[in-house]
Amino acid sequence: MYYTLLTWALSLQATLTTAVSSGYAVQKPPLDTPWTYKVGTNPWPEYPRPQRARSAWQSLNGLWSLQNASGAEEVNKLPDILSGRPILVPSCIESGLSGIQELNHTYAWYTTTFDVPSNWSDKTLLNFGAADYEATVFVNGKNVSFHRGGYFEWEIDISKAVKAKNNTLQVFIHDPTDSGDYVIPLGKQTLEPGHIFYRACTGIWQSVWIESAPSNYINDLHLSADMHGKVNVTVAASCNTTGKTTTALVSILERNSTKAVATHQCQANIPCTFSVASPKLWSPDAPHLYDVIAQVGSDTVHSYTGFRTISKGVVNSVTRPILNGKPIFQMGTLDQGFWPDGLYTPPNREAQDYDLKVLKRLGFNMVRKHIKVENALWYQSCDEMGLLVIQDMPALDQKGALPNATQQAEFESQLKMLIKQLRNYPSIGTWIIYNEGWGQIVDGYHPEFALTDLVRSMDPTRLIDSTTGWYDHGAGDYSDNHHYANPQCGTPFYSIESSPYDPTRIAIQGEFGGIGNNVSIEHLWNVPAQINNINQTYELDESLAAWNFRSHMLLGELRMQTELFSCSGAVWTQTTDVESELNGLLTYDRRILRTNETQWRADIMALYAAMAKRTVMNATVPAPYEGAGPDGKVWWNYESLDWMPNGYQT
Repeated sequence: MYYTLLTWALSLQATLTTAVSSGYAVQKPPLDTPWTYKVGTNPWPEYPRPQRARSAWQSLNGLWSLQNASGAEEVNKLPDILSGRPILVPSCIESGLSGIQELNHTYAWYTTTFDVPSNWSDKTLLNFGAADYEATVFVNGKNVSFHRGGYFEWEIDISKAVKAKNNTLQVFIHDPTDSGDYVIPLGKQTLEPGHIFYRACTGIWQSVWIESAPSNYINDLHLSADMHGKVNVTVAASCNTTGKTTTALVSILERNSTKAVATHQCQANIPCTFSVASPKLWSPDAPHLYDVIAQVGSDTVHSYTGFRTISKGVVNSVTRPILNGKPIFQMGTLDQGFWPDGLYTPPNREAQDYDLKVLKRLGFNMVRKHIKVENALWYQSCDEMGLLVIQDMPALDQKGALPNATQQAEFESQLKMLIKQLRNYPSIGTWIIYNEGWGQIVDGYHPEFALTDLVRSMDPTRLIDSTTGWYDHGAGDYSDNHHYANPQCGTPFYSIESSPYDPTRIAIQGEFGGIGNNVSIEHLWNVPAQINNINQTYELDESLAAWNFRSHMLLGELRMQTELFSCSGAVWTQTTDVESELNGLLTYDRRILRTNETQWRADIMALYAAMAKRTVMNATVPAPYEGAGPDGKVWWNYESLDWMPNGYQT
């Protein structure tokens, strides 16, 4: 990459005193991975934000100091920087990699120190990838920022608070998770783990870094490109002098080269459009990307984009998802994004990408990121490998508590953060607002309609799955069924947990499968309470042979529903085991891949073939199904829902 060598040279580890640094050690987690003890004390050295990258930057990941706090009133009582225990950032407090591995930390102080390079420009910007849940930030004793939302990045201009040497950075964390009356976006986190809910993750869990920028700098870049070569871009600059035009120059280049395919002059802070002639399109089969350079004055940031158009349309009387003008069957896994050693934070980039490479190798073309937001490099990997992403909004409380008006407004505010933060990634094809009714108000009004309109107004380039599972009142682009173990995708039958298929929307099996297989203790999350919950897995198969047999049967049933009815995609539960859930393609430690790879790839390819067969036929002619009829073939009549032997005469 264009900034790799420079960023490695500039990346420095923030340090505290020798006493604090020497006290760190990985705390043995209930289960480790092949990467647990390879992390070291310089974790995640890569530049963290590839969609708006700068060359002059410095990582603050590494050993910080952690001190307990007892309540919100301590936010203005800055602790002694020489006290505390070493904690590895970014790793949440409850994780083994953090060096702490303690539960139920509602309040805490983080402290580190850093220097600012002498050759930096006018502005010093401090960036956080994510901290759960609320963070108050102090630089040299000055309160410089407050942020709420455990999944979202933020940037702070700390120029007036920093000095050249010996700067102190302190962060006060408040994370209530699901305690008391709190109803906040928290995904699968809980203080009382069990079955499908897991150990909470408190504090800084994504990268922290500083970077240099001129006085007028690019503070946001909104970028999209469609199959026809049309580029939509807004380059936001920090200073917009009233009455004067601030010029932004945008260049599209062949990937990893200096060859520009288009250069256009825009006005900063105002949407701008231009075209690239005959671009190579992005798709899961051919994930072609282009580099982007945006300049305002002396500020330059690097980004990238992919040309693709995602929409829905009626093909042979069935509503389908359309990618670059062609129907596509989306087949992926439910991806929780949990790790036994780092919880919300993968040990390193290699570990993170391992999961995605397995999915790609098995033939999946999609992954559903389940009620969690990943670090930016995860989405970059999906862009580069060619995996469509169905992105969930982190869910509110899962225990049945519904938000009051203030909490609902906060949910909407953080939904906006989600769209703004991730809308540049070409791999993201669908937004999900609500999962299985968690935190979804159903009495009095249905908020998903207004939220769908909000998401559409912010990002008209993608599809919206307003309510995956239930409760479905007709909002959004998908008719989404959840059912374990077997699918009910676009079928004339359904279970009471989900809604009947709506032919005006895309039929997708938002969750199915979920079949499990127990393993020996060295591959289990060794927490007795969670081991006792293993039998809550939807189905347990006694051997890998039985597990693969059942998988083959369920994928075959999905294929038939694609051939016979209106199924356009499905999400298999799930990528990996998590704690007491043993229904992953991979075990939680990533050491066992349960799948018969040949069988699985063949079954997945058959789904794509079944979709293709349905979408190329004339709308008035039913699709054939070859079976055991009198002449060796039978045909399905879609009106009578019955077999027609001896062929079908057109």
